[in-house]
Amino acid sequence: MAKKTTVKSKSSRNTTTEHILDLTNSDYYFNRELSSLEFNAQVLAEAEDDSHPLLERLKFLCIFGTNLDEFFMIRVAALKEQAEANIIEDTADEMSPREQLRYIRRRVLKLLAKKSDLLKKVVFPSLEHNGIVFHTYHTLPSHEKEQLRSYFMSNVMPLLTPLGLDPGHPFPRLLNRSLGIAFTISDTRDGEEQIRTGVLQVPNSLPRFVDLERDQPHQLVLLEEIIQANADILFSGLNVLESYCFRVTRDADIDVDEDDTNDLMKEIAEQTRLRRWGTDAVRLEVDENMPVTMKTLLMNSLELEPTDIYEKDYPMNLHDFLALLRVDKKRLKDQPFTSRIPSEFSGDDVNIFRSLRNQDVMVHHPFDSFSNTVVKFLKQAADDPQVLAIKITLYRAGGSSPVIDALKRAAQNGKSVTAFVELKARFDEENNIVWARELEHNGVHVVYGILGLKTHAKVALVVRKERSAIRTYCHFSTGNYNQSSARVYTDIGYFTAREEFSRDAIHLFNFLTAFSQHTLYEKLIVAPLYLRQTVISLIERETDLHSPERPGRIYAKMNALVDPDTIRALYRASQKGVSIRLMVRGICCLKPGIEGVSDNIEVRCVLGRFLEHTRIFWFGNGGEDEVYISSADWMPRNFVRRVELMFRIPDKHHEHSLTQLLELYWQDNIKARRLMPDNSRVLLKPKRGEKGFSVQEYLLERTKGKK
Repeated sequence: MAKKTTVKSKSSRNTTTEHILDLTNSDYYFNRELSSLEFNAQVLAEAEDDSHPLLERLKFLCIFGTNLDEFFMIRVAALKEQAEANIIEDTADEMSPREQLRYIRRRVLKLLAKKSDLLKKVVFPSLEHNGIVFHTYHTLPSHEKEQLRSYFMSNVMPLLTPLGLDPGHPFPRLLNRSLGIAFTISDTRDGEEQIRTGVLQVPNSLPRFVDLERDQPHQLVLLEEIIQANADILFSGLNVLESYCFRVTRDADIDVDEDDTNDLMKEIAEQTRLRRWGTDAVRLEVDENMPVTMKTLLMNSLELEPTDIYEKDYPMNLHDFLALLRVDKKRLKDQPFTSRIPSEFSGDDVNIFRSLRNQDVMVHHPFDSFSNTVVKFLKQAADDPQVLAIKITLYRAGGSSPVIDALKRAAQNGKSVTAFVELKARFDEENNIVWARELEHNGVHVVYGILGLKTHAKVALVVRKERSAIRTYCHFSTGNYNQSSARVYTDIGYFTAREEFSRDAIHLFNFLTAFSQHTLYEKLIVAPLYLRQTVISLIERETDLHSPERPGRIYAKMNALVDPDTIRALYRASQKGVSIRLMVRGICCLKPGIEGVSDNIEVRCVLGRFLEHTRIFWFGNGGEDEVYISSADWMPRNFVRRVELMFRIPDKHHEHSLTQLLELYWQDNIKARRLMPDNSRVLLKPKRGEKGFSVQEYLLERTKGKK
């Protein structure tokens, strides 16, 4: 039975009345999908911010588009499936799938209109002003058109396969998110005009931008315009009347029946291959000038509804424009920075293990170097003759990875190396499969997944023989072992040689690689065992300890807050008077500012140059502060369907550093936004007489020794 909360208030006659509040009331919760859209609206707002260099603003527009793609491929696809099957999930906000789909369309249309204005009125004109010009094909002089026609015939046409649509040629299975072109063609070969339709999938192997090779660099034409202008060669003997671009987004969630597969890697590799083609279409993007007849043909062929069509007046597959970040125009990009190297890791001859025997080390990426801490730790372990074994969990390691290289070298040097690889890391499955096989070929023992769970915990363990004893060194993190993302994501890493952490890490790996059912961890709080219960207990303890003399305090920084049980515990703490600060980057289903429910809760987020990814939890505990870091957000999937870790920071110095860091984030009045009761996010601004403060800029300056 759901808990109900009694709230006392005073009437005008100073008598006390009691209100029974049902904290399961759907009015007290934001919808998960709509909150996700509002986070993406923040990404779009960063593209509008002219304090970012021009190409960085373009990058935010590309990220916005990629996020929206994934939202449609996973979340909208699931909602459409539920709506068609008349399934209503038991969610705290109680919105039906059809209600969510209607709201999503309205919100997405507004966001796309804003994106269009920004591209057409700001980004493209500014690119042109800075020497990066996209020329329209029909405005080019005849000699350049001839050059491009020659380029088309030599380099493009051999790779193209135009497809005519008729009863003998049904609508093709186009790749998910590929750029397509639809043609209207006049056929008069029988003496009577017949109007036909042809479609073409533009190969991803072709460069999207073609340079005109003028004296000035970066004079570009889009590939699709070249194809459209020379379509008469593709449809020889026919008259091409018109052509329009389109793009199909499909359901891309991988559904693997783990109980019914003998080879998980093989099954996921096959499902990942099928994802490129996708299953059911969920969205159709078309040129805004595409005639109704052609839109209807595409819509019917893809079994979509009019509400699934989104018209565009700017180039599709905008993600391709990220290639412009490689142009040599430094003033249009963020200034590069050099990460700090902690003294315990500094120097070519430093012995990291000796340093860690003396003290724990905490790092904050990207302000602290990933390559000179985490990678160096693993490289030194790979080459140290006293190291006997390395164990590591790998969720997203990226493409070319120095972490993978270090593990391979360790195995080649005779170490026992075990890598627990999560094959089900969404949209990274292919990368994970490639380097999992590579690790196996180099002698690493690779373990793939746990039945029914994703392993999202980030931990590395190094076993070393020292004199007559064996000693274990651990690294725990809020983020992945991925050097590329470590430059753009903020994360906390913690190195320790404490024996109680080592024992826990060993038991964890035995659970991951075998059938160990160990539950009595000394320091690590593990999901799905009891992470949710522990989080709620910590919130309830803060509620119980709160008093006017010693007010309670909770400060939590995470990426998402969805779990209803945890939200209700926070509501009860707020009702008791506990001061609650939440820094939630993305989805937040908790609704702040509800009278009598969440008056004492404020929710903010910071979005800037770096993607905030740290998960830090600070509880006042009656004056005896406790600070935790975790791989997990407060979501049902993290608590129930994933292997996750959380632990209390054991060192007072590092604990104090994290409380100071959280206070710095709360001071941000330039890049911070406050979540309002209507689900909007309002940008904070310096008050009169108050100096502007950006926490990310402050931390960057601190790496230079200026702070």
